[in-house]
Amino acid sequence: MARQKLPGPMADINVTPMVDVMLVMLIIFMVITPMLSKGISVDMVRTNNPVAMQAADKDDAVLVAVTRDGKVYLKTTQMTADTLPPKVKDMLTNKLDKTVYLRADSRARYEKVVEVVDNLRSAGVDQLGLLTEELKKKTESSSAPVAGGTATPAQ
Repeated sequence: MARQKLPGPMADINVTPMVDVMLVMLIIFMVITPMLSKGISVDMVRTNNPVAMQAADKDDAVLVAVTRDGKVYLKTTQMTADTLPPKVKDMLTNKLDKTVYLRADSRARYEKVVEVVDNLRSAGVDQLGLLTEELKKKTESSSAPVAGGTATPAQ
């Protein structure tokens, strides 16, 4: 009986499973990334000595944003400054930390920001955190914002 000769070992790499895994990961990241955003993106004011407020990064933090064109957002929902107090009051009812964080665009009209602050005060908000970014030194070359956000407390 003649013995059959087996083929030699294959030297090619099978990349199909790797491509499949990478495509699945890409789809997962594309779906999850928009869900990770906390509120509306604004170009915040830059300050020299901001105070870090890690509580602003929590999922249950109450974030109010004022955009450059004067639109007001509670988390990601657009609303007018007049309808803001009851919604904020409802969000703060069962919370221990009753701080509201305000992210105002650096080019937003001052009167619009004051109107939002007044409406938040009328909702019973005593602690208001004004979120800012750290002003970069001249020696640093990057102009990326501070990770995690910083805030200046307003009393």
